[in-house]
Amino acid sequence: MTAPTPDVLVPTAAAGRRDAPATPRRHRPSAARRLVLGAFGVLFLLPLFAMLEFSTRGVGGRSFAAWRAIVQDPDLVSAITISLELAVLTVAGMLLLLVPVATWVHLRLPHLRRLIEFICLLPLTIPAIVLVVGIAPIYAWVTYLLGDSSLTLAFVYVILVLPYAYRAIDNGLGAIDLRTLAEAARSLGAGWPTVLARVVVPNISGALLSASFLSVALVLGEFTLASLLAFNNMQVTINLLGKRDAAVSVAVSLAALLLAFVLLLVLSYVGRRRGSSGVTEEG
Repeated sequence: MTAPTPDVLVPTAAAGRRDAPATPRRHRPSAARRLVLGAFGVLFLLPLFAMLEFSTRGVGGRSFAAWRAIVQDPDLVSAITISLELAVLTVAGMLLLLVPVATWVHLRLPHLRRLIEFICLLPLTIPAIVLVVGIAPIYAWVTYLLGDSSLTLAFVYVILVLPYAYRAIDNGLGAIDLRTLAEAARSLGAGWPTVLARVVVPNISGALLSASFLSVALVLGEFTLASLLAFNNMQVTINLLGKRDAAVSVAVSLAALLLAFVLLLVLSYVGRRRGSSGVTEEG
């Protein structure tokens, strides 16, 4: 008798096709989705085109005299400079205040996160006129000690940006293993300033950029508090300018909107690039 021969499995093309990973299908956006996105795009772009058309009207055709006047009007240039300086001061004050506080709350006082978040959200619930009534006596002393410069608005602007900046920074800290990183740095002899500057900040740079861009956009568009406190910034000057030269006022408003839009695009690009680099490093 001959011993039974074992069955030999021969790979076939069909088996190879079964083992191959399936190619994911790309879902094309539906017609309804394209229609909705197109409608929102028109609603967003149409006012901008209307502002551009109005600011370039001339007697005999199109003219960019209103846009040239932006850099020729000394009051407007001064107001734009003040708003940019306020944006820088506000971002610096916000980061110096929130990064250490949020880090310490995450590491040592996690039970106070809800309370800190509630305090930071208060500027959204308090009307601007109420804020002015409460801040005006304080600003009387600020003016007495520091002078009546419009740059002192940075103190109140730091309060205004708290709801947006705190959420961005808090989400950034929650996305990393902060306790392990801090304990590792401390075990190697690093002090708390070193931990913040060389461990925390590099790991939440995307969140810090988000908070900074949101703060800049808010400062460049703020009008109510500056007007009620009798300070001068870009929006107050645009309001006054619109009463004597509407074309220049609309041109400056459009330029400010475009600047905020560019900042958001930069934020989106930086966040996408950081996300792709993080996936590459993990792979």
